[in-house]
Amino acid sequence: MKKILLTLMIASAVFTVNAQPPEGDAKPGDWYGEKVDPKESVALKDVALKLKGGSPDFESVKVKAKVVDVCSKKGCWITLELADGETAMVKMKDYGFFVPMAAIGKTVVIDGEVKMKTTSVAELKHYAEDAKKSKEEIDAIKEPQKEVRVTAKGIVVIE
Repeated sequence: MKKILLTLMIASAVFTVNAQPPEGDAKPGDWYGEKVDPKESVALKDVALKLKGGSPDFESVKVKAKVVDVCSKKGCWITLELADGETAMVKMKDYGFFVPMAAIGKTVVIDGEVKMKTTSVAELKHYAEDAKKSKEEIDAIKEPQKEVRVTAKGIVVIE
């Protein structure tokens, strides 16, 4: 019985610690997930234009963009700046790593997959809740949204 109780306590502590974004300043050179060499990266906005023009998904590409937002609960997703106020959603491959809130405003290079995805209303509302949007903003989400989605294997801060 004591072993079960001890196991539950440890699992609970690990869950509590993991339920917050990691600490850190997100300084140039800091990386998350797999280590990424920023050489030969391309602007995410250029990749997004190609996708919107009908190009197939980019299964393996290094893209560069500015971080607009980070999940305030765990750091499990980020949004990146595109052209004309649009953003791209970034999810971490296999939920394998998280990014600190300090990454907001920083320029990063991401190694991963980039594709167009239709995001459901439920998922959009979930992201809005994570971003601490108001109830009115969340309730205003009524339709799925086609968006640029990046699945990151690794992220490095460059600026």
